[in-house]
Amino acid sequence: MVRPNSDWIKILSEQRTTAGTAMSTSYGFRSVSEDQKQGMVNEVFHKVAKRYDIMNDLMSGGLHRVWKEAMVAALNPPRRPGWTSLDVAGGTGDIAFRIVDASERTAHVTVLDINGSMLEVGRERAEKRGIAESLDFVEANAEELPFEDETFDAYTIAFGIRNVPHIETALAEAYRVLKTGGRFLCLEFSEVDMPLLDRVYEQWSFKAIPQIGKAVTGDAEPYSYLVQSIRKFPNQNNFASMISNAGFDRVSFRNYSGGIAALHSGWKL
Repeated sequence: MVRPNSDWIKILSEQRTTAGTAMSTSYGFRSVSEDQKQGMVNEVFHKVAKRYDIMNDLMSGGLHRVWKEAMVAALNPPRRPGWTSLDVAGGTGDIAFRIVDASERTAHVTVLDINGSMLEVGRERAEKRGIAESLDFVEANAEELPFEDETFDAYTIAFGIRNVPHIETALAEAYRVLKTGGRFLCLEFSEVDMPLLDRVYEQWSFKAIPQIGKAVTGDAEPYSYLVQSIRKFPNQNNFASMISNAGFDRVSFRNYSGGIAALHSGWKL
């Protein structure tokens, strides 16, 4: 239970990790074995797959849609055939569909997710939108991508990397499959850096989101995990260092909504 007093922010800041290695044994604020972590996270997303957009609306107050549009605008996919992108942990297609639309349906996007339930939602949505020919859906692990070196022009991941047990491994794989000159973009919930907003956001996150999630889906536990996983994830500067350590150049990040989310960028040069 989060303490309802002025110590909240300090307590939660102390929960945040400074390096991705600590994420391999954390399930929210609980410590679990590395063998347990992936299965527990998979179960969360099996539960919420059909209501994934609702989940993100709850987590962000609907702002995730604006942030995703900004992410794809930053990517600026070219309008030419042959340009390819890999969207990791993107099973329901939110980012992939935006990339296809932004490229005027010339880009080809591979959607990769470890969770089959999420991918099924994405396939159904792609068919309804009439863009299935612009997409591939692949069930695989971000830590062991089933692609050759230097396959893709871009790699995107939105609100997914904090759920990967070995983040450094996933970043190394991202670097490997990108072509020279390719771009890495990661949109993730991050550390709020605005006074007062941080307190409002913590109250909303820990008190409201799990209860609303329970009312919508009948189960508060997945939402409690997701809120806690955000607070465990390395902050903007520490995550940027991890991206640099994976070999990327020109690493930068941009905060959205006072740091509730951040867009990280890196280039394989």
